[in-house]
This record gives sequence, C-alpha cells and structure tokens, in this order.
Amino acid sequence: MFWRQLAAFFLVIIVFSWALPVQASDYPPPLSFSNAELKGRDFSGQTLRASEFSNANMELANFVSADLQGTVFSASVMTQANLHGANLTNAMADQVNFTGADLSDAILVESILLRSVFDGTDITGADFSDAILDRAQIKELCQRASGVNPKTGVQTRYSLGCR
Repeated sequence: MFWRQLAAFFLVIIVFSWALPVQASDYPPPLSFSNAELKGRDFSGQTLRASEFSNANMELANFVSADLQGTVFSASVMTQANLHGANLTNAMADQVNFTGADLSDAILVESILLRSVFDGTDITGADFSDAILDRAQIKELCQRASGVNPKTGVQTRYSLGCR
C-alpha cells in the first residue's frame, strides 16, 4: 500500500512539473558590466537579474524600478545613482559607495552590504530585512530611517532593527 501511495505522489509531481514548465526565456540572460564606465547610464525598469557590475563606475546611473535580484555590485561607485523602487533582493553590494544615492522604496532583502558607504543616501521606505550590514552602518542608517516600503509593507526602521 505504501509503495502505491508513493508512486501516486511522484506521478502527481511529474504531471504538475510538465503542466507548469519554467521558460528560460522568462528572464534575459545575466549581463556582465564588470570594470565598466557606466556614468549616467539608464537601466530604469530593466530586468538585470544575476548580472555583474563589479568594480564599475555607475555615478549618476538610473536604476529606477529595475529588477536587480541576485546582482553583484561589489566595489563599485554608485554615487548619486537613482535606485528608487529597485529590487536588490539577494544582491551582493559590498564595498559600494552609495554616497548621495536614492535608495528610497528599494528592496534590499537578504542583500550583502558590508563596508558600503551610505553618506547622504535617501533610504526612505527602503526594506533592509535580513540584509547583512556592519553595526556602524546600521547605527548610521537608523539615524535617518523612516517610511514603509510600498511593495513589502515593511517599515525601514524595523527592517534595520533600529531601537
């Protein structure tokens, strides 16, 4: 009896996996912009999942409402970049200079942000839930954290663990 139930279970799994196939064309392939000069470039609204921007200069770049899930930005310059409403879930943004950038309403859930600079960065409504930050970064960001992320419904102060 057990084996019949197990076989029926696997049959159901197989049928459902054929009924709902994942299309490789659902998302464009990841792109590499490592070491690139991208000052002022417009990436607004684009799907750039798992793309790589390591060591790139993206000063004044526009990433408004871009899908940047799993993207790597390590050691890049993003001063005065506009990331309003961008989704950076699971992004690797360590050692990034976000000075003067707009991260308002951005989703940074489970992102790695160690040793990044946030001087003068607008974080109103940003969601940092489960992001990895240095204690000093958290203390600095909590001083100006406010708002609620419109997509996740999470308060910025709560997502940073501010007291």
